[in-house]
Parts: sequence; C-alpha cells; structure tokens
Amino acid sequence: MSSVQPDILDGYRILDFTRALAGPTCTRMFAELGAEVIKVESAPAGDMTRAISKFNGSDRSLYFVQQNLNKRSLCLNLRDPRALELLKEIIATCDVVVENFKPGVLAEMGLGYEVLQSIKPDIILCSISALGQSGPLSTKPGYDYIAQAYSGVTSMIGDEHEAPYLPLVGVGDVSTGVTAAFSICAALLKRDKTGEGQHIDVALLDVYYHYHEANIHQYSATNGELNPTRKGRHVSYVCPAGIFNGTDGYLLVMGFLHHWPDLCKAMGREDLITDPDFENDGVRLQRVDEVIAVIEAWLKTFPDVDSAIAKLEASGVPCAPILSVEDTTQHPHHLARQTVRTVNDPIYGEFQMPGMPARFIGKEPHPGYVAPTLGEHNAAVLKEVLGKSDADIEALAEDGVLHAEER
Repeated sequence: MSSVQPDILDGYRILDFTRALAGPTCTRMFAELGAEVIKVESAPAGDMTRAISKFNGSDRSLYFVQQNLNKRSLCLNLRDPRALELLKEIIATCDVVVENFKPGVLAEMGLGYEVLQSIKPDIILCSISALGQSGPLSTKPGYDYIAQAYSGVTSMIGDEHEAPYLPLVGVGDVSTGVTAAFSICAALLKRDKTGEGQHIDVALLDVYYHYHEANIHQYSATNGELNPTRKGRHVSYVCPAGIFNGTDGYLLVMGFLHHWPDLCKAMGREDLITDPDFENDGVRLQRVDEVIAVIEAWLKTFPDVDSAIAKLEASGVPCAPILSVEDTTQHPHHLARQTVRTVNDPIYGEFQMPGMPARFIGKEPHPGYVAPTLGEHNAAVLKEVLGKSDADIEALAEDGVLHAEER
C-alpha cells in the first residue's frame, strides 16, 4: 500500500528569500518532500510573480501557485529594523537559508553569511544568481535568458544562417533550482557528519554551461577547427538524429551509431548498413542532406506520424512524436505518472500544472497541497517558531511590520 511522499524531508526548516523561478523551484523541491519552508515576502506586493498568470477574472496567480505549493508565507516590511530582528530569531531555528537576490543584497540587508553563522554556526546558506557570486559579471542583474546567452547555449538553438531562438520554457531557472536543491542536500549530509555549515554559490550561467554535451571539448580539442554552432532541426555530431517531416506532422528520430542498422532495416534499406558512404556517423555527417532526404521520403509513405512511429518502435529505433502543450495535458502516460498534475486550488479552482519530478517508489505525491496567500502564515510562524503572543503579533501588524493580503 502506498504512503504519501512528503515525510522524506520532514523536520527540516528552510527560510526562503527567493522569488520568480530558480529560487522557488529549489525550495519547492523541499516543500513538496515535507520540509517546512517559510517564504519571506516583502510588503506590500510580495513575490513579483503574484502579479502574473491570472485568468478567468481571478486575482490568483497560477504561476505563483505552481512554484509555491506547501510553503508558508511570512510577509514583512523589510525596511523596518524589527522585521530584521524577527528574521534573525527565525534563522536561529533553521537548517537552511535560500536567497536569489542580486549578489551582495543579502549582506546589505544585514544578513550576510558571516552574520548568519554568528546566529547559527552550522547554517547552510544557498545563494542563487544569474551569473555567480564572484567574477567580472557577478554584479550584473540577470534572468534565465541572460545567463543562457553568456553560456553559448543560445548560439546553439535555431537555424544555422538565421538568428538564434529562445526556448519558451524555464530550462535554466528550473535546472538551477534543482542543482541548488541537490547542493543543499549534499551540504546537509556534510553538516550531519561534521557539524559544519556551508555557503553555496549556484549560478544559472554555470548550470547552462554544464549543458554543453560535446561542444566545448570539440572546439578545444581541435584548436577551433571544429567550431560548433546551431544546426536547426538536426544534431551536429551524430547522424541521423533530429526532427523529421512526416506525412501529417513532425517526429523525432534517433538513428545514429548502433541504431543505424535498425533504422535501415525498418526502411527496407539494408544496403545502406554497409554502404561506405553511409556506414558510420562520420561519413553520414558529410552527407546529412542525403540522409535526411532518404528518411523523409520513407516517412512520407505512411498515412500519418503515428503509423511511422509504430514501425520505428517495432524495429527498436528510438523515436517520438512532437507533442504540443495541449497534447501533453491529455497524454495517458503523463496523466498516469502525474507528470501533468491536477491541482484544486481553494481560490482559483481546478487546473493542470507540471508535477513533482522526484519520485519515491511506494510513495505518492500529496494530493492536497496549496500555495499560500500573501502573509497567510504570519501569525502561525511567529507563534509556532518564535513563541510570540497574540498581543505581540497584533502590535507588529498594527505598526506595519507584518502585512497580509485580505481574502
């Protein structure tokens, strides 16, 4: 019998100063696995994403909901010294602090790593930024696509002789958030062995650069003779591998290396397996247009993409349809695994969003997680974590140190 997943990180407390996507992705991983995540939001507006992705007349941001399930919102006037003192009291009870301010801002607030260490010597601080905490670019403000451009990844997307494209998904932000979560877990393991805290520096630029599967070593090892660039729909260093035109749409086919004989057999072109002009990836790359033409001519013999995929799969050739966003929300595999997940938000109602990617066999994702309204947990956090009285909390609210959204 399956149990609910979130007990994995039960007992850990994370103070979350993040907003937008990379930082909230990191802390979302902890919140969905049962850690207590206290999201600090600046009065009066809170996380900037509360202002976007509002639909059907609702004032609820579905962007915010997606990234902040099971977090507690503590909304403070961060310009008030009393707010800083409250935060210091909370930090003394925390395992981890996560922030994604521009480098230096947390220290300017009076909460730099040295200050955190003086409050709690084994504290783990994770600083997430676009371009890193050090280096000539570190003070530059940035977002996902800024780091992507500096990493060389943008230069690899699109048609070779046209302007590069942007992927309309948060690849860098989400990957950086997951990298940060992994780094924090590693630091927690180290702390449990040694009692030492850590200051972790995770940058979108570094994460993006890590995506270069072959480009960097190819350029370096050939002294620039091989200078990788974007190649449109097809991979530049193995062949065939890319997006092909079928009868009624596109499909992805990976027929390189040891898959080439299987693809040739599927096409009824066993002669190409040993043909010296096509027998390995190196020579096929020299004739990539011919290879594409052969494959696409064969694909056009099928009435539709699905039937072509059925033939390829029967022959053991890796392939896939190019699903649209709409397609993914209805695909039986995605639904069965909760890759696409239905959330019943108490304010907006029911909608779909991406599910939690970390799975633990025998444990199911929690079905009832919700995202907080602004300042929803002000009183609860101050009572439960700091032992403040109702009178203390009421006075802080009246003085504008605490702020909460009216529901």
